Amino acid sequence: MGALNMVSRVTTVAFEGIEARAVDVQVQISPGLPAFAIVGLADKAVAESRERVRAALTAVGLALPPKRITVNLAPADLPKEGSHYDLPIALALMAAIGAVPADALDGYVVIGELALDGSIFDVSGVLPAAIGANALERGLICPAGCGGEAAWASADMDILAPKNLISLVNHFSGAQVLGRPQPAMRGGFQDGLDLADIKGQESAKRVLEVVAAGGHNLLMVGPPGAGKSMLAARLPSILPPLGPAEMLEVSMVRSVAGMLAGGAISQRRPFRNPHHSASMAALVGGGAKARPGEVSLAHNGVLFLDELPEFNPQVLDSLRQPLEAGETVIARANHRVRYPSRIQLVAAMNPCRCGMAGQPGHSCRRGERCAADYQARVSGPLLDRIDIQIEVPAVSAADLSLPAPAEGSAEVAARVARAREIQAARFADMGAGDIRTNSQCAPPLLERIAAPDSAGGALLREAAEALRLSARGYHRVLRVARTLADLEGRQSIARIHIAEALSYRGVLAALSAAA
Repeated sequence: MGALNMVSRVTTVAFEGIEARAVDVQVQISPGLPAFAIVGLADKAVAESRERVRAALTAVGLALPPKRITVNLAPADLPKEGSHYDLPIALALMAAIGAVPADALDGYVVIGELALDGSIFDVSGVLPAAIGANALERGLICPAGCGGEAAWASADMDILAPKNLISLVNHFSGAQVLGRPQPAMRGGFQDGLDLADIKGQESAKRVLEVVAAGGHNLLMVGPPGAGKSMLAARLPSILPPLGPAEMLEVSMVRSVAGMLAGGAISQRRPFRNPHHSASMAALVGGGAKARPGEVSLAHNGVLFLDELPEFNPQVLDSLRQPLEAGETVIARANHRVRYPSRIQLVAAMNPCRCGMAGQPGHSCRRGERCAADYQARVSGPLLDRIDIQIEVPAVSAADLSLPAPAEGSAEVAARVARAREIQAARFADMGAGDIRTNSQCAPPLLERIAAPDSAGGALLREAAEALRLSARGYHRVLRVARTLADLEGRQSIARIHIAEALSYRGVLAALSAAA
């Protein structure tokens, strides 16, 4: 009876954003009326683990003693959410009744959901849990289907990925040996979309190359059927693949969201295209469990907002902080959650509600206010955070009859990669290796790397007064000009680069006047 009063311990994790915090699962079996209590600020899914654990242990031939069983999840003031506490609770119970050696579990972090027959189901968040376990200098026990993502955390850490409780017990008893899972990579980098599919729109393709090279935000304005969505969908085909650090960041967000299919990660940059009916929680994250939103799922990739003015204005304005800071902070009464949100925002919209403002020979049915009222649904501060605004005119029948363009995504991607290499080398030489593109460059550093020549500086000063550029708008012109010079392989920023960068601003005002 004295042995039963001892406390057995197993380490698991709770998630705060993509960070994994260690949780100590403590199990005590003591004399008293039969009971099974779980304490420690557990949600409904954790509380229900009593029945799953009881059934799973029965399935493998273990009966819980008719005693009082208390499970404490420490620290007790940290919210515990999700079904991944099943396996650590079960293993702590098995250690308490002597079914597995307690010292064998000391070097592991445990995560997994149990089925009633003792199988171990996949759970979300295994990659962050593995990285957290590696930081604690421990191994990881996780479901078999998640072993491929856990293996990316470190090539040296001990990882066990059993299919069921029996195989785990056999491993600890020496009856069988569980092999270390191999890192899983998802293939199919290309999805068949190519810039060569688009006929006409040569100026828009040029802008798409500039956007890809510098990581800039883009707004395309044009009538229905002009090809705005086609252009946006082909932006990932000219972006460079994710680097190792970026790939882990993206995969950690997807893992926490439960979207890492089969535990395989990919080098392809995310492309998220939410519908305009999306709520604020869907777009920037939130809800009862503060899950990542579309802006975080697009981290290190592209967030495409089609029909921009159709989004709720308050939802759109919630993007201002992620665009500026590169992260989303979801505040709750008892905790704050941070998700990385460094994105390229690409948006498309019609110039007015009827869609044809500014087109030759067309006058809006609702009069001159049609374009102004429609465009006013997008706030000025949000537009000020968009580096490049372009008009995408309607494609003519003559353009559609032309043969396919000779240059496709592969050729453009090669130029984009060279421009990005130039940027990476420049920032590394200046001791700012965490900056990857010109769009991320802060104003103090930007003034050092993007100082225009005398003619370019004079043009920029004149334009800043004429266009009434804000300080943010002024710096965004410089960032675009720096990217234009990088695409040409030039060190200095000339007047022509400033002029082209300035031409990419104020499109909406021009279209409103034309309407």
